[in-house]
Amino acid sequence: MDPLYNHLAGGGIVDRLPSLPQWTPGETRAFLSIRAELDPCFANTKRNKPLWEAISSRMLHRGFSRTPEQCKSKWKNLLTRFKGSEMLEEGKGFKQFPYYEEMRSITSLRMGKEKGGKEQAEQEEEEEEIIRMRNKSRRKKKKVEEEVGEGVADKVEWALGELTRRQREREERWLRESEAREAERSNAEKEWRRSMRIVLEERMEMERRWRAREEERRARKEMRAERRDRLVAAIVAQLDDNGEEGGD
Repeated sequence: MDPLYNHLAGGGIVDRLPSLPQWTPGETRAFLSIRAELDPCFANTKRNKPLWEAISSRMLHRGFSRTPEQCKSKWKNLLTRFKGSEMLEEGKGFKQFPYYEEMRSITSLRMGKEKGGKEQAEQEEEEEEIIRMRNKSRRKKKKVEEEVGEGVADKVEWALGELTRRQREREERWLRESEAREAERSNAEKEWRRSMRIVLEERMEMERRWRAREEERRARKEMRAERRDRLVAAIVAQLDDNGEEGGD
């Protein structure tokens, strides 16, 4: 039993807490189906209060009465359990968390869209920057040629080439630093996952030991009860024998 729960129960606090109806499996899957339909809307806005209200309304149409706050709290709970189940070995996540496939479908779809959109935007931005630099270089070169002649234009072209070279070096340096940061982030995430896996394994081991101790305690209790019964039976038998001898 959770020590915090024991503390609250001992003080009578648990009895005073309002009880909420439990989510049934059918209700949870209906909720996940609605949440998946509206996930693109969640990805494109930060003001998601109207979206939770819409989910609550759709749940009501399906025969489930849940407030927007309850729907939001349920999503956070499912997301936390899903991330925890991902730390387990392959195949165990689904056994520990029955809604693993539904959650993976929602999260993987969003991650794919975000990654694809980000890469496309970065590529378009790079292409636009290259075009702007080329046009700027051409305009400067043309202007200089018109004003001061071919000799100065060559010097300006060299200066622009040098500027382009330095810009390219800065971009390459920035790319290397970005890759290093990404590698560091990936390593940190792997370390975090490893730590979480260790914590889960330790928790499972503690639970296994607790169950073993409980089983041992129950076995000892049964043995003591059996010995007590045998002792009582022996005493009763002895009393019966003494009574028969006295009667003779």
